[in-house]
Amino acid sequence: MDKTTTERIVVARDWLKGQLDISADFWLKHGIDAENGGIYTCLDREGRIYSTDKSVWMQGRCAWTYSYLCHVYGARDEWLGAAKSCLGFLEDHCVNHGAGDRLYFTVTAEGKPLRQRRYNFSEGFYCIGNAEYYGVTGEAEHLARARRAYELIYGLNNGLIEDPAGLGPKTIAETRAGRSLGDSMIFLNIISIMRRVDPANTEEYDRHASECVARITGEHYRPELGCTLESVNLDGEPELWYTAGRVVNPGHDIECSWFLMDEAEYRQDEELFKTACDIFRLAIEAGWDDEFGGLLYFIDAKGLPPEAYEHDMKLWWPHDEALIASAKAYRHTQDPYYLEWLFKVLDYCKAHFADPEYGEWYGYLRRDGVPTMPSTKGSTFKGPFHVPRALCMTEQTLTQIARS
Repeated sequence: MDKTTTERIVVARDWLKGQLDISADFWLKHGIDAENGGIYTCLDREGRIYSTDKSVWMQGRCAWTYSYLCHVYGARDEWLGAAKSCLGFLEDHCVNHGAGDRLYFTVTAEGKPLRQRRYNFSEGFYCIGNAEYYGVTGEAEHLARARRAYELIYGLNNGLIEDPAGLGPKTIAETRAGRSLGDSMIFLNIISIMRRVDPANTEEYDRHASECVARITGEHYRPELGCTLESVNLDGEPELWYTAGRVVNPGHDIECSWFLMDEAEYRQDEELFKTACDIFRLAIEAGWDDEFGGLLYFIDAKGLPPEAYEHDMKLWWPHDEALIASAKAYRHTQDPYYLEWLFKVLDYCKAHFADPEYGEWYGYLRRDGVPTMPSTKGSTFKGPFHVPRALCMTEQTLTQIARS
């Protein structure tokens, strides 16, 4: 690696670390609820709360983020305190004990339930928040909570148990049923965290990871179509004659690619790493907007009109995933293709998402890169997770590259 490339990497690394410090402090300063516990994430540009309803996803994600920062950079009281507050709020208010310990989706400021969803992502973020906190503190109860949630998710994803919430699938199962990429890819990421903090159950985690990889690479990844599909039928086959069967989410695919990269490096499986890189390449080349820059939110596998009205928006998190994936791919392959994508995405994030005046990143942009909600930094879906995770992981990866 030449001197100029090394210098570019170091400059990028230092900017990312500075942004991480700003992001982590933003949510601690403005979001933590000292009265009820947990975190508010509906914050405006300056950090003022514009809705006191709380996202259950974000309680678990926040706990994971600040615990993970402790894992990477060393424990800090304010980080552990934020994680503990969110985990306590989750346990006291967000578990629906009347529905098999499924978790709610949103609750009030005090923790009264507002909404339950059929998806088990609340349980997934509860799982990783508790697991990461256990990894830092060694408090066994948090591993027990993570294990219970892990087993519940596995049962739901694989049809081993009936959904105790009783909500059922989105479509009439007798007419149309299928499998979602999100279930396998998110569970693969959950597994990687559980395996790291709970090595006693490595054999089980390895087996479940293999099942996820087989579904992702054998069913959703479709090189013959030049994409990775969000959904397939129960036989693992595409259904391309209706819009939902053709949905491609480039950000999801890119996030999935680095989950697979991590699994491939764990297994020392070069073929799997190559597949992960192919998934990244197909997604970022098809999803990148050559006219305005940035990643489109949804595209159609056959180039037909996407149904989602937000399909041409630019959201924060796909770009976060592209930073992580491109850095990991370059570290492993040393192929400058991935480094150039890293710099290209980073330049877009600097120009459009980062807010040098008030800190943190905007979440939602129009296709032309102008924020759709210029006064908004957080929402039910955006909080201290994708941005700090990407900043931390990419900074760490670039540090490793610069030292090599």
